[in-house]
Amino acid sequence: MKLLTHNMLSSKSLEGVIIGYPLRIDAKDIRISHYPFNKEFVKKMIPKLNWKVFVNAAKQIGQGKDLSEKIVDGFENDEEYLKKVHHLLMEVDVINGKLICPATDRVFPISGGVPNLL
Repeated sequence: MKLLTHNMLSSKSLEGVIIGYPLRIDAKDIRISHYPFNKEFVKKMIPKLNWKVFVNAAKQIGQGKDLSEKIVDGFENDEEYLKKVHHLLMEVDVINGKLICPATDRVFPISGGVPNLL
């Protein structure tokens, strides 16, 4: 599961859950893969992310220690910054672990990189 995917997941469809976001991550296995850098994609994705959730997710899995708490001004022209974000969005995968609902502590497994929220 990529952190990009995690940024969009919620457990609010569960009975009694009002928000259900963001899900906490307990990662057991992480894989780092090479994925071609696409500057334009990353520039377009950054404003669409819930940045605080993205940074916290990266830290929960032991990544993102160099990531700022807020989006850097002028990020569109900072290639080093864009590459850091690209790495976390596209090259870091949680292979096995679990997601935890913040409202109910219900656990959803991640197996083979696929989160199961059923």
